[in-house]
Amino acid sequence: MSELLTYGLMAERHWREHCPKLVRELEAEGRLRTALLEAQERTTADMDRLIRQFRKQGLTPQQAHDQAWELVREKYILLRPEPKQ
Repeated sequence: MSELLTYGLMAERHWREHCPKLVRELEAEGRLRTALLEAQERTTADMDRLIRQFRKQGLTPQQAHDQAWELVREKYILLRPEPKQ
């Protein structure tokens, strides 16, 4: 996957607003796009795995998706905001 899709674009918006120091560091190292793609790929993989698991437990597709998103979103995409300086 080499294109930023929904999760990657969401991460970029969130990181730029809430984690500007991280974004500056990644940009300075030339690694921002790579980090965003990695967050996107890990989110997608975790979401897929959890959705399958929750479906086996009897949840509807929407319930499984929502539950998976609750567990994964702050892991890679919606990172904890940096303290205000």
